Amino acid sequence: MSDNYIQGLQWQAKNCHDMGSPFSGELLERAIAGELGPLDDLFATWKDEEARVHLREATPLRLLGALHAFALAEPQGALAAQYPAANPDPDWAALTAAARALLENRRDEVATFMVSPPQTNEVGRSFGLAPGFMVIAAETDLPLRLFEIGASAGLNLRFDRYDYDFAGQRWGIGGSPVLLDNDWRGPPAPLGPLEVVERAGCDQAPVDVADPAQALRLQAYVWPDQVKRLARVRGAIAVAQRSPAELTAADAAAWTARRLAPKAGTASVLYHSVMWQYMPDSTQAATRAAIEAAGAAASDKAPVAWLRMEPNPARKGWPMELRLTLWPDGSERHLADVHPHGAWVEWSPI
Repeated sequence: MSDNYIQGLQWQAKNCHDMGSPFSGELLERAIAGELGPLDDLFATWKDEEARVHLREATPLRLLGALHAFALAEPQGALAAQYPAANPDPDWAALTAAARALLENRRDEVATFMVSPPQTNEVGRSFGLAPGFMVIAAETDLPLRLFEIGASAGLNLRFDRYDYDFAGQRWGIGGSPVLLDNDWRGPPAPLGPLEVVERAGCDQAPVDVADPAQALRLQAYVWPDQVKRLARVRGAIAVAQRSPAELTAADAAAWTARRLAPKAGTASVLYHSVMWQYMPDSTQAATRAAIEAAGAAASDKAPVAWLRMEPNPARKGWPMELRLTLWPDGSERHLADVHPHGAWVEWSPI
C-alpha cells in the first residue's frame, strides 16, 4: 500500500488546525502516528493513488466523519465521552483508546461509512452566496430560478429561509432557526429584495434529511469542536425538513445540460460552492460547456447567471473566490473572498 494517504492525512491535519479545528487536527495527527491502529485497508479503495487524489476524494474527512458519526449516534459511549460536545478538554489517551477500539471492533461499519463521499453542505457559505444572489436580482430585476450542483442536502438552496446580520445590516425572514452573523468585511452588503420561483439541485449522492441516519451523517462531517457550525447545520436541517426542494441524484454535467436554460421573465442561476475541485477534469469541462451554452442562449428578458464560490488554483492559501458571470453579455466579476466555511466574507466587487 502506498503511503500517499498519509500525505493526505498530513495535509488535512494542518488544514484543520489552520481553519480552527484543533481537535480534528490532533485526531488526524494521532492517526498518522499509528495510535489508532493500522489504517491501510480503510483506504484500500484508493490504493496507489497520488496524494492529490486523496485530497480530491477527501479521504481524511471520511475517516473523521466516520468517527464523529459514531460519537453522535452513541452519546453515552466511551468515544462520545471524549468528544467536544461532552468534554471540551478531552483526555487524549482515553479518546485515542476509544477510537482505536471502535476501529478494531466495528471495522466494517467504518469502511461502509467511508465509501460515500463527504457531505458537509456547509450552511455558512450562504453568508457569501446570499449577497451574490442579491446582486443578480438587483441587476436583472427578475425573480430567480436556482439550480445548484453538488447540492448535498440542499441546505444552501434554502438560503432565503435564514436570517443574516451583515455587520449590523439585517436581512432574512425573521425568527429563522438559522442566524448567519459571521464576519463581514469591506463595503456594506448589497442588500435588497429577491424572489425565488424555482429551486432544484443535484448531487452524486443527495442527502434526504427526512431520514434520521442521513441527517446524522450530515452533522458528522461538521468538525466536532466547532459548536456553532454544528448548531447551525441542525437549524438548517429543521428548515429543510419543512421546506422541501427538488434534489436529484445525477452527474453535474448531464443535469446542468438538461435543466439550465433561459426562461423569459426569470433569471436562471447555476451555482455551486466548494465542490468544483472535487470533479474530474472531464466533468468540469462538460459542465462548463453546458453553462456556457445556456449563457449563449440568454437574453435581457431571460438572463443566465453562473455564481460560484471556489478556490482559485493560481492563488496561495485557501480563501474561496465568489465569482459571477452574467449573460447575455457574459461579463465576469470577482465579488468577494470567502472563508471556506463562510466564517468571513471580504466584499470587494471588481
